[in-house]
Amino acid sequence: MSILHQQFIEFAVKAGVLSFGEFVTKAGRLSPYFFNAGLFNDGERLGRLADFYAQTLLDSGVDFDMLFGPAYKGITLASSTAVALASKGRNVSFAYNRKEAKDHGEGGTIVGAKLQGRVVIIDDVISAGTSVRESVDMIRANGATPCAVLIALDRMEKSGAEGALSALSAVQEVEQSFGMPVLPIANLNDLFAYLSGSDVSAELTKFKGPVETYRQRYGVV
Repeated sequence: MSILHQQFIEFAVKAGVLSFGEFVTKAGRLSPYFFNAGLFNDGERLGRLADFYAQTLLDSGVDFDMLFGPAYKGITLASSTAVALASKGRNVSFAYNRKEAKDHGEGGTIVGAKLQGRVVIIDDVISAGTSVRESVDMIRANGATPCAVLIALDRMEKSGAEGALSALSAVQEVEQSFGMPVLPIANLNDLFAYLSGSDVSAELTKFKGPVETYRQRYGVV
């Protein structure tokens, strides 16, 4: 686990964004952990999150021109990441979409900069890939090229319903479908490495076994 990954996991745990217990996922699975990006809900937390997004994108080496945030969570993620990138010497524009088209003023569904060049889509996680597909369609419809997806956490688990699990995760399906990389700040392996650390509290260490069991059952390579 890289230092950046470790720092992000520690930050998410401390902020209560990454919590442990028993949680039912959208797929109906009983998960020993839960990631709620909606709890990055104050200036300090959002600023630090944006810094992690920006550094992950810069470290990836992906060639990009602007950012796009799908409504609703992606709106603050794209705007705050643009600010963080500017502080690191990379000033880029950003845009986001409305759920409903506006019929007055500037009109349309896209707000912010004109979609052009190579566009990075920013979201919190990829569950079914629906948001990414919609974003890709909007970006292409405006003559631009989606070039990567930037997310906070890759759960690295097989998609599909129980009894009909795919061999691929939602992230891997997006990468194969659209031929572009998905760039997570951290993933399930980083989370497990964190729980295996010698300096983790006993209260958290007890979740190492359940996370490993969950990873063995639903995880992808």
